[in-house]
Amino acid sequence: MELGLALPQYGFSVPGDDPLRWETVVAHARRAAELGYGSLWLSDHLIWDIEKYGGGAAEYTPFEVLTALGALARELTGPRLGTLVICEALRPIGVLAGALATIDRLSGGRLEVGMGAGYHEPEYRAIGMEMPPPGVRLARLREAVEILHALFASDGHPVSADGRYHRLDGARLLPGPTQAPGPPIHVGGKGDRLLRLVAEVADGWNTVWAWTPEAYRGRLDVLHRACDAVERDPATVTLTLGLYTVVGEDRADLEARWRRMQATAPNGMLDGLSVDDWRGGGRLVGTVEEVAEQLVQWEALGVSTLIACPGPVPFSVTALDDLEPLAEARRRIGS
Repeated sequence: MELGLALPQYGFSVPGDDPLRWETVVAHARRAAELGYGSLWLSDHLIWDIEKYGGGAAEYTPFEVLTALGALARELTGPRLGTLVICEALRPIGVLAGALATIDRLSGGRLEVGMGAGYHEPEYRAIGMEMPPPGVRLARLREAVEILHALFASDGHPVSADGRYHRLDGARLLPGPTQAPGPPIHVGGKGDRLLRLVAEVADGWNTVWAWTPEAYRGRLDVLHRACDAVERDPATVTLTLGLYTVVGEDRADLEARWRRMQATAPNGMLDGLSVDDWRGGGRLVGTVEEVAEQLVQWEALGVSTLIACPGPVPFSVTALDDLEPLAEARRRIGS
């Protein structure tokens, strides 16, 4: 199992750094790479708020995901770079394919493509589109993934598609991606229909940010049945999992890091909670030794990349030094 990091990307992401500076993003990416994190991930939103996580209703705009990954591709030569996850509706599929192929080229073949059906209604309004119902969003996502696969593997030959939601007429992807047949495409979500889509058209499955092994195993069972229905080996589906993390060298250090997170969390969202309360919600919390044991559990379930969010809301990091104890826990379990 390798570690990934959900990089800071918003004004709420790092205490005291609003508006977030690009230099802050790069500093976190570099430190993660130094500590052996194998992948770095950014989200895809035009506008976003963290009200549903308890962080308040203020709206934030991020560093745009594709532009930022292109920049990181030139800043760093080691970790893989991923989207967690691209909202299917925000870009024409041919334009998206070209951007992703370019990033894969710039990075020397290090791109991981996370795709999702979208859920944040204000973004649909922002592009002049009414947010479709869930079934339509999943159908749109399926077409998008199928077309991306076709364009990535086309070797510059023309690709046409006459889908209900996405169309191409002799589109060429030149230059194409470095990876062959293309960057892996992970689909994010957790519902039954979404997992069927993963089994049928995706390279991998991602879900985030709070999961117990028991609950995750239940979703894996659904995924495995979906794979069986299409005669696919479930082992061919790459599993990536995002979790909130708080890790300390010992119990006293864990408590200190928790208090720091609690004190700086947006909107006082962690007030009145203990570190054990936070752990109990399906988060990666504990001493280095305890978290190493948890990592072994996740590895046994088939998770290949555990993407850490060392802050109280997605794509936040309480402090740069919070990356170190988790890296040490990973080292404890070996290769």
